[in-house]
Amino acid sequence: MTALLFILLAASLHAADWQMFHGIDGSNMSPDTNLLTSWSEGGPTLLWTARNIGDGVAGYASVSIKDGRIFTTGNRAGRHVVFALDLDGNHLWYFDNGPSWVGADPGTRSTPAISDNFVYDLSPLGYLVCLCVETGEQVWRRNILTDFEGTNTRWGLSESLHIHGNKLFTSPGGKLASLVALDKRTGVKIWATPSLGYPAGYSKPTIFEHGGVRIVATTYAKGMFGVNIETGELLFRFRHEHLFDVNATGPIYHEGYLFMSNDWRPYGGPDGVGGGVQVRLTEENGNFSVEEVWRCTYVESTQGNAMLLDGLLYTVNHVSGGGAFTVANWNTGEIAYTGERVGRGSPFTWAEGLLYLITAHGGEVLLIRPNPERFDVVSRFYLPEYGQGPYIAHPVVTGQRLYIRHGAVLYCFDVARP
Repeated sequence: MTALLFILLAASLHAADWQMFHGIDGSNMSPDTNLLTSWSEGGPTLLWTARNIGDGVAGYASVSIKDGRIFTTGNRAGRHVVFALDLDGNHLWYFDNGPSWVGADPGTRSTPAISDNFVYDLSPLGYLVCLCVETGEQVWRRNILTDFEGTNTRWGLSESLHIHGNKLFTSPGGKLASLVALDKRTGVKIWATPSLGYPAGYSKPTIFEHGGVRIVATTYAKGMFGVNIETGELLFRFRHEHLFDVNATGPIYHEGYLFMSNDWRPYGGPDGVGGGVQVRLTEENGNFSVEEVWRCTYVESTQGNAMLLDGLLYTVNHVSGGGAFTVANWNTGEIAYTGERVGRGSPFTWAEGLLYLITAHGGEVLLIRPNPERFDVVSRFYLPEYGQGPYIAHPVVTGQRLYIRHGAVLYCFDVARP
């Protein structure tokens, strides 16, 4: 009986894990089941509210969760701080990871990543740290901008880290490397992709296999590129510019095609800068190439707000549609329909067939049924007004709970079906 209880508990804890931004596989799709299919007028039950995750507009980082611990970051008294909480929202420990970002739109950016018994954080100023999950004790620390002669971005480093096997991937965008793989146990460089001559993008890397080669692809200031995951060899690059060099939505790969997007800027720059674009990735005798398939200025997600479901791209556009919920055909880029203007940068996630979206500038939470023909809202409610700043931290559904971050506040809702 004891063994059975242990197995059930282990399975429960594993189901509640969300170890990186958008999950380990980067799909932003939760494996949770037995969730509420609609909410009452006031929304699902609020289990707890954790405050003091920094001060003021403390940050835009989401949460990562493993073995009953929640991790996020926030600014406190001019410092960038990693916070550990338990599943009741109580603070367990915190770690000072250097000076806070005081440039445009102050606040923390990257979501911590967890692997084995360690949690990793990248600050907007390049401080990369490995901490013990249980205690917050530092294992190793380095600055990727200093070590690889990188130039910081306009809005500070915002990439959420990706860990695969023993490799931790990060983008210094420096003279000595555009992308590096570090040994997650020591922080020592395994390989470095030569410089592309520009700073980093703002997105989490994507990992996939094509042509028999395992590839890690990510963005940089002027587009996206992919490298051999074992060697760091540059396999391909694709130019996709933005007026302010903001490529913040990581590449989406599906059956030989890649999609990337930034917001379209019709003013002050070259005609047609930005938007969404799909390319075909081909391999011949070990050589890779990319060819543009379609481009659409209306499919222009930013800050990671794009998802592929059943042949359709679900996005929230930024400039061209004023933050409209937009659905497009994956194969052609043709717009299926646009829904409400939910607000530029409105983040969403998927669980058990439904989308959970937060309106970026209103704090309204929408439960949406993916629909190829119309904007289909099942339920909606407003968050309590405890935090500050826009609502652009990405929500997480795991362990039959919905986690929403706003400023220095974290909300936890019960979304389990009775």
